[in-house]
Amino acid sequence: MSEYRKAVKKMDVSAGDSVRILRELQEMSQNDLAAATGIAQSTISAIENNRVRLGVERAKVLARALRCHPAVLVFPGWDLEEETAA
Repeated sequence: MSEYRKAVKKMDVSAGDSVRILRELQEMSQNDLAAATGIAQSTISAIENNRVRLGVERAKVLARALRCHPAVLVFPGWDLEEETAA
C-alpha cells in the first residue's frame, strides 16, 4: 500500500467563495439557490462577494440546498494541524 501525502493548500477560500464554488459545481444559478433557500438572490450575491457575512443560520439553510455540511461553508480554510499548533 502506498503512502498518501497531505494536499497542499494552494489558495485561501472565503466562506463566500465556498458558497459560489459549491453552487456552480451543482450547476445552480444564484436565482436557483435563492428559490431553494428563500434567501434573496441579492443576499446570495453579497455573500459570494464577501459583502455580507454568511452566519451560522444562513450556512445551515444554504448547506441543506447545496447538500454539504455547514462547516464546509463556515470554515472553508480551517486546518486542524495549524489550529492545534497555535
